[in-house]
Amino acid sequence: MYEYELALMLRGCKAIAGVDEVGRGPLAGPVVAGAVILNPADEIAGIDDSKRLTAKRREILAIEIKKRAIAWSTTAVSETEIDAINIYQASRKAMMQAIAKLSVAPDHILSDAMPLPDAGIPYTAIIHGDRLSASIGAASIIAKVERDALMDAMAIRFPGYGFRRNKGYPTPEHLDALTRLGITPIHRKTYHPVRVVYERQTSLDLGNGGHPDETDQSRHLRS
Repeated sequence: MYEYELALMLRGCKAIAGVDEVGRGPLAGPVVAGAVILNPADEIAGIDDSKRLTAKRREILAIEIKKRAIAWSTTAVSETEIDAINIYQASRKAMMQAIAKLSVAPDHILSDAMPLPDAGIPYTAIIHGDRLSASIGAASIIAKVERDALMDAMAIRFPGYGFRRNKGYPTPEHLDALTRLGITPIHRKTYHPVRVVYERQTSLDLGNGGHPDETDQSRHLRS
């Protein structure tokens, strides 16, 4: 997991930032990116692709990463912006913002497959980087823990969709709730299952004299 980092250190790099994002596939909520500069003298055991770790293990590792890394940051790009610029560009934006927020400026970036030419810093885009680089894996872990916490909060705000369990991903429970309850303000309207429901709601709302962007959930919150 430290092979890429060690190779860069031999070339004279001192601050190597791993960056990754989570949340491309969900129908609701933001995409979240993490950036981490690990301390080469303090290797953290157990870092891996966040998807291959249990929630409990991710939470433990996130604490260790934040405590022992040279620098770390997370940033979120909202569902509204995802709809406006598409998920690929939103993921790139989240990564760039996470890098910019680091308290230590990196001299090389390792990203999980995402080209980052606009960063103005040398970078290496690694396919399956979260499984091959400790820095990228660490970034994926803190981003995943951050996004899961956000979706747990959304589960309280918007009950009935199972956000605490599905984190916004299109599970049968979530898709059924979309059909029964309609969309919420945190749903991504450009994603197909949501778009279908949104277009139906828009048609019904306009026919009943409502506002096209108001859902049952948003009307309930406003009232």
